[in-house]
Amino acid sequence: MYPFSAVVGHDDLRLALLLNAVHPGIGGVLVRGEKGTAKSTIVRALAALLPELDVSKGCRFGCAPGTGDCPDAPHDGVERRPARLVELPVGATEDRLVGSLDLEKALTEGVRAFQPGLLAAAHRGVLYVDEVNLLHDHLVDLLLDAAAMGRAHVEREGVSVSHPSQFLLVGTMNPEEGELRPQLLDRFGLTVSVKASRDVGVRTEVIRRRLGYEADPVGFAARWAGQDAALKQRIADARGRLPRVSLPDGEVRRIAAVCAAFEVDGMRADLVVARAATAHAAWRGADAVEEQDVESAVRLALPHRRRRDPFDEPGIEEQQLEDAMRQAAEHAEDPEPDDGPDDDGPGGGELPEPQEGPRGNGNAPADRPAPEPSPAFKARVLEVPGVGEGAPGKRSRARAKTGRVVRSSTVDGHGLHLVDTLATAAPHQKARGRRGPGLVLAGSDLRRAVREGKESNLVLFVVDASGSMAAQKRMSAVSGAVISLLRDAYQRRDKVGVVTFRGNQAEVALPPTTSVDAAATRLRKMRTGGRTPLADGLLKAHKVLEVERLRDPRKRPLVVLLTDGRATSSGLGGDPAKDAIKAAGLLEQTAVVVVDCEQGHVRLGLAQKVADALCGTCVRLDQLSADHLAGVVRAA
Repeated sequence: MYPFSAVVGHDDLRLALLLNAVHPGIGGVLVRGEKGTAKSTIVRALAALLPELDVSKGCRFGCAPGTGDCPDAPHDGVERRPARLVELPVGATEDRLVGSLDLEKALTEGVRAFQPGLLAAAHRGVLYVDEVNLLHDHLVDLLLDAAAMGRAHVEREGVSVSHPSQFLLVGTMNPEEGELRPQLLDRFGLTVSVKASRDVGVRTEVIRRRLGYEADPVGFAARWAGQDAALKQRIADARGRLPRVSLPDGEVRRIAAVCAAFEVDGMRADLVVARAATAHAAWRGADAVEEQDVESAVRLALPHRRRRDPFDEPGIEEQQLEDAMRQAAEHAEDPEPDDGPDDDGPGGGELPEPQEGPRGNGNAPADRPAPEPSPAFKARVLEVPGVGEGAPGKRSRARAKTGRVVRSSTVDGHGLHLVDTLATAAPHQKARGRRGPGLVLAGSDLRRAVREGKESNLVLFVVDASGSMAAQKRMSAVSGAVISLLRDAYQRRDKVGVVTFRGNQAEVALPPTTSVDAAATRLRKMRTGGRTPLADGLLKAHKVLEVERLRDPRKRPLVVLLTDGRATSSGLGGDPAKDAIKAAGLLEQTAVVVVDCEQGHVRLGLAQKVADALCGTCVRLDQLSADHLAGVVRAA
């Protein structure tokens, strides 16, 4: 294993991990960064620094001696072992995470027994989730609940178990592959963004050390063993000092003032900053929390809690942090608690509003950037008809590994349908010579549980950016609608892509990705003007979908075409309108929603004709709001 001390740079990440090692109650670390930045290497190296544990002999949960609330209690004997690093794979099931009924004992011995999962294995160690943003939301909720409460509660299949589950949770993710929901982001105690250094000297040292490790792993680790041993001892010392570190009232007020100034939601941020600051003081060897401890904690605990929108960039500007800490200093020096809000409002100080860049006046030439979008709104649900088998999400109906059980089957499904299996086997027990407890089963008795849940989809936006759409008011409304639909796609865990067409051709503005903020960025930079090559836009969409079908045949697509229906040019060399109808035939097996962007009292109804050619649904631009018309729009 690569030594922790040999890692070059990434000071914030190493500090965040070490503070959690000192005080696991901080709530774990979320590591955001581009690929190839040693995220996994650092996390795996941390486990070797954790102090060894005294555990009850034979305990499946790794409980400390004397633990009375363990399902395996009473224990007999004590053994010593290293702290474990348990990895949760992206494809893990709920059974694998929390545990489940031991089917072998249930079916052969007629007893209910619990088979522990990864939450039990990670107790008093490290639970590492690589690509946590790709993990299903309900699994993330389960492990974050366990991390926050220190216990795992399992209520399923007639089994009711509660066991200790205290661990250092570390998740890594590449933001280019999609974001975590803000509710889940808030559940991680600290967050760190890492990126490769642009300094030639640093990059050179990284290369040298990595090649040295690959050439002689044992020898390389031996050269850094002394520094790792010193870190391990420092963690143990800080853990022992932690209960004696005091948090003065002035620093409590400082923490509250900073969190109020940054307008973070709820009180979790205040508590995390307080715990992290206390751990930082213990790590320094101090007996009391000071301003430097609070500032270090704020840098790690607040960046991901300031996001108000999925398209907001996480992070804290240095000037904003300095202003907040300066204003908070006044509260730290005030010996009297606040009686209530003053004339300046609650929160003990506010940050200056960010300065906006210059905006255009709407009189740009034909080839011009798209105008500022209209305010976003809650979008109606655009759903793919039928039942699919795609990745878990929140858009369309799908057969899934989780969700409500709709029936049992002998050929498909996920997991055992226990009730139907027992019901099928029960009438044959006498003929099979059953004696005593348990059941005599045959292979033909087994029934699988067919579950139905929700899947994510590939939502491909095909946007008409031609001159007929480029009017300031119209394009602003279109941009606002697309941003609203993108936010909806973010919440439903969809993959999104963007195709735009203008002038003489169409282009893929954004290849399909799970990073919807990247899609929003590309749309804001979209150029408008020129003729309307509708046929080329539909052909480009068809080509994108063909490639995506090869990559993931189970992910069903939904095409959202935003146009006024006009076709004034064609890359095929024929009549633009007729070529558009021919191109539409290539998408007849795809769910399509045409958003009619035509405005004014006199409407030509061309978008409806395009929708008919695509065998799709046509809705007006002003009907995309969920408040305009209740219910679900199903693409036909």
